[in-house]
Amino acid sequence: MPTLARSFVKTALVWFVAALILGLVMALRYVLPLPSALAALGPTYLHLLMVGWVTQLIFGVAIWMFPKFTREQPRGNERLAWAVYWLLNAGLLLRLIGEPLAVVQSGAGWRYLLPASALLQWAAGVAFVANTWPRVKER
Repeated sequence: MPTLARSFVKTALVWFVAALILGLVMALRYVLPLPSALAALGPTYLHLLMVGWVTQLIFGVAIWMFPKFTREQPRGNERLAWAVYWLLNAGLLLRLIGEPLAVVQSGAGWRYLLPASALLQWAAGVAFVANTWPRVKER
């Protein structure tokens, strides 16, 4: 498995475990005296699952398994693919930090991290499509 695909898959596993831990902490508020504000982390939890785990796993497997682009560039533009990896994960990290802070300290400007997160993830998605599209071809 190429390094890039392996990085996507392993990072997806890390986000999966992080999402499960967040889900457990959110569920514990029903039996332990934890802040009710934990309920506001529901969107973050779902985002970690769907973007961090599912999307990133799909990206990694697609990079690994899709037909080769060319003999010289089997996975398309490798630099662009690495940019996808870093943009996606930077966006996820901003979401993980920004959403709880935007709920707890709503007037402190943390809410600007969420659009920044969305922009980074959007850029990663567009770059992934641009790099992968030519690999989807007839035999």
